[in-house]
Amino acid sequence: MRSALRRTQPAWQTTRAARPTTLVPRPEIVAGVFARASDNVMAMNEKSRPRVVIVGGGFGGLKAAESLARLPVRITLVDRSNHHTFQPLLYQVATAGISPAEIAAPIREILRKHENVEVLLGEAQGFDLPRRTLQAHGFELGYDYLIVAAGATHAYFGHDEWEPFAPGLKTIEDALEMRRRILLAYELAEREAALTGTHRPLNFIVVGAGPTGVELAGTLAEIARKSLAENFRNIDPAKTRVLLLEASPSILSAYPEDLRRSAVKQLEHLGVEVRTNSPVSDVRSGQVSVGEEILPAEVVLWAAGVSASPLGRALGVPVDRAGRVFVEPDLSIPGHREVFVIGDLATMRDKNGNLLPGVAPVAMQQGKFIAVKSRPTSMESLARPFIISTRGRSPRSGALPPLHNLGRSTSPASLPG
Repeated sequence: MRSALRRTQPAWQTTRAARPTTLVPRPEIVAGVFARASDNVMAMNEKSRPRVVIVGGGFGGLKAAESLARLPVRITLVDRSNHHTFQPLLYQVATAGISPAEIAAPIREILRKHENVEVLLGEAQGFDLPRRTLQAHGFELGYDYLIVAAGATHAYFGHDEWEPFAPGLKTIEDALEMRRRILLAYELAEREAALTGTHRPLNFIVVGAGPTGVELAGTLAEIARKSLAENFRNIDPAKTRVLLLEASPSILSAYPEDLRRSAVKQLEHLGVEVRTNSPVSDVRSGQVSVGEEILPAEVVLWAAGVSASPLGRALGVPVDRAGRVFVEPDLSIPGHREVFVIGDLATMRDKNGNLLPGVAPVAMQQGKFIAVKSRPTSMESLARPFIISTRGRSPRSGALPPLHNLGRSTSPASLPG
């Protein structure tokens, strides 16, 4: 009887005594749950990071992107071209010394190692500063911090009608157009001489004796007397006349006196005619006017001046005559500590009161400065002023290596920055 009673215990006692069943999920399910949770956390962290929008993929813009990539920020670089151009050597592309591929690199390739940097192809058109929005062609971008490094282009001092006759040099397309005109001039002279026994004088005029003009004139003279000397049968390229015109009393006016004197000697040694105090009054097909004097020219190249990107004026803050923005000592714009302007688009003076030149080393130092002056955990400014670093040379000698080697091939690695 007792054994039978034991075997027929009430159901509630049997249930209480039974060991509960433990469900063990499969490892892949656990991994998936944690992965989704991790993705959600990362997405939340990503959205909470300040967004930095950089306009321009030149020297300043790229250096800013690379330097800021170490901070916990999201960086978007916007440029109307998908490649970066090594502008200091554009003159060598223009004079057929090197190919365009040697001075151009995809922006995405340059920044590919920085996971918090994205690159968008687009042309910036304006800004809505109260809304912190960049307005581009076809889209808008919100930002927490904005860096405008849109650079500059060539200027004709109110005579844009001269541009078809005298191309400037700011892009690879400009350089290729210059190259086409230079080589075509020799080809047409060779054909004319072959058919008639004579040809019109080969006169090349470079307007403007800043770094670009000096480099162009020097290289033109060298290729005429060396590179092309034995390439033609009916003309003598060495008889090419290269004339460098400068409106001011001296060439390379922003550079030290000793460098200016040295550059004149080098140019004259190469066969360049240097004429200062010679402002151009008119440019037409086949001729340049300096006052009442008319100079015949098969090719005219423009290197006389630059005008800042229109985006400088679009910021709605004070600009100089060239459209460059007057920036605060920390490179921000008045009234907006979250907006910075660097490179050719900014105007500021060094400790001696000299305007900083629009050269690559200055732009790169400014781009790096924005990251260095920020707190390690954010873009918040430490209110430090930008001070140009000369590193043993004049800050105005950004184009010094090419000027010391006029007419010689120079690699990007040998230039400052």
